[in-house]
Amino acid sequence: MQIKRIKRAINGVLLLDKPVGLTSNAALQITKRLFQAEKAGHTGTLDPFATGLLPLCLGEATKFAQYLLDADKNYRAVMQLGVTTTTGDPEGEVLDTRPVNITRDDLLAAIARFIGPIEQTPPMYSALKHQGKPLYEYARAGIEIARKSRLIHIRSIELCAFDGAQATIDVRCSAGTYIRTLAEDIGKMLGCGAHLIALTRTASGGFQLDQAISLATLENSDMNARDKLLLPADGLVTYLPRIELDDAESVALLTGQRQTLAAYTQLTGLVRAYDRQQHFLGLVELQASGLAVARRLMNSSSSLTQNPVQ
Repeated sequence: MQIKRIKRAINGVLLLDKPVGLTSNAALQITKRLFQAEKAGHTGTLDPFATGLLPLCLGEATKFAQYLLDADKNYRAVMQLGVTTTTGDPEGEVLDTRPVNITRDDLLAAIARFIGPIEQTPPMYSALKHQGKPLYEYARAGIEIARKSRLIHIRSIELCAFDGAQATIDVRCSAGTYIRTLAEDIGKMLGCGAHLIALTRTASGGFQLDQAISLATLENSDMNARDKLLLPADGLVTYLPRIELDDAESVALLTGQRQTLAAYTQLTGLVRAYDRQQHFLGLVELQASGLAVARRLMNSSSSLTQNPVQ
């Protein structure tokens, strides 16, 4: 007789150090099972060959996953110069091999051309959908789909190592950036081609890789220890301004009432709201008149179960 696991209404954010060879969804499903969570979601996929920071949201935290999806990311990438592949990474077939005759200065000059706002065309081997089907499914069938380029922003690229054939770079970029495509474009500009052979996400929003937990640690922990690894949901939106509401304002917010916050008439835009006990209530949009409009709220009981991020 199969024993049915009881699902828990557990809330919080787990920072997972995703291992190589595992899809983001597989890592999510393992984590969801280990926590026996009712609801779970991730905040941006990593390719199976990639490793590093994968923030996973449980319960009420899933309401705020999109805000981390939209945040800047940091990566460490290793490029193999002189070789291009069908996927732009080591999982694809080799398309072309060329000699590499470039100096460190040549590489630095090429890298500099990609810093700032640039147009980037998403790769065919990606999870972007066309007519309801991921692009990688078309690519595997040998079908090329026209893709529109889109504006991204490369905040910085630092060259960490270069041996004449391989280059290691640290990249800070806006959401939606494909590092595989960036490596291919750098290789194309150099005239020798390139593909990624390693990729690690080192930061996402306000989270850093050194805060993350390995899957092995998670699997070898008991439930109490796992629960202690969870961060509060507001950690996903720490880059937003913070406001504090009195008791009456907190009740009004959680019951869906629009109200004017006299103390915050000089502040506009999206903010994170807390009550006087420092419980995270959710996200509020402040308009120029001081009118506060709820955008995404914690369940009133769930907001009491997590310690706030300061």
